Amino acid sequence: MRNLGRWIAAVLAQVLRNPDSSQSHDFTSVSKSVSALVALSLMAQYPSHTPDTLVYIERYLETFHQPKVIFLQLGILKATGAEANHEDRDLR
Repeated sequence: MRNLGRWIAAVLAQVLRNPDSSQSHDFTSVSKSVSALVALSLMAQYPSHTPDTLVYIERYLETFHQPKVIFLQLGILKATGAEANHEDRDLR
């Protein structure tokens, strides 16, 4: 998972490397959101948790959810949801 997280972060950084001034804030938000998601997935794999690790997990989750409106604006979630529904119907 750690290597996958590094790969995703590197690809995202490459794709979002030269935003114009109107896209800069959105690209930063997407980058922070994806980084928090990767950190959350790594932290969740711990075999046991302390109150401190639970606080970290909550913070990562909040950081992931704060800019999720960006994904909605870009239509990513809608397209993915429609594709998932289509795949689900095909499987049934």
